[in-house]
Amino acid sequence: MALVAVTDHAAERYLQRVRGALEPKLEVAARVSRAVDAGRLEPGERGAVLVRDLEDAELVYICIEDKPRGELIVITLWEGGEDPRVPKRFTDALRRASRATRAPSAERP
Repeated sequence: MALVAVTDHAAERYLQRVRGALEPKLEVAARVSRAVDAGRLEPGERGAVLVRDLEDAELVYICIEDKPRGELIVITLWEGGEDPRVPKRFTDALRRASRATRAPSAERP
């Protein structure tokens, strides 16, 4: 069984897609651990590890590996397929809004 940690961001994204989770971080960690044990890993971009959920093949957890600690950290997740639970236009709008709030203000010296 893999040691798995889950960020707040990943837990929030999970709750957007899977309703009824009382402890989303624990649930994500358990699902990722089972998928890792089943060999559902694939390399991602920039050193990320993609883990495909066993129960929902459209749900993909994006992880980074903390090798010194022997830990897999779930940083976010996304879902593929033709009919995602959270349409791409909403996730794209959230991404644009997040970038806008991080942009430096023109009024600052």
